[in-house]
Amino acid sequence: MEKPNINYIKEMSGGDTEFEEKIISILKKEFPEEKEIYFNRLEENDLKKISDIVHKIKHKISILGLTNSYNVAVGYEKSLLDGSMEGKDNFEAILNNMTEFLDNL
Repeated sequence: MEKPNINYIKEMSGGDTEFEEKIISILKKEFPEEKEIYFNRLEENDLKKISDIVHKIKHKISILGLTNSYNVAVGYEKSLLDGSMEGKDNFEAILNNMTEFLDNL
């Protein structure tokens, strides 16, 4: 599985470490909340609501440089909109990967 990184954040910042810290802080705050919402939506079994939160999370996947994982999230989101949960396990593995990375930043 590909490894998250902050290369994109560094690129966006142009060397502004305060900006980098602010983005990382936002990710560390918002991602766990969105992940919790995702699992709550699973319990509700409302595929549209699940796809909405996957849509939000996929942008954080992109920010952490996870190109292949972003594509997995796009596919999962599409599956949800088509009435299927195909890709769920792979998406959840990505969530775990991101959680571990952010916890160690």
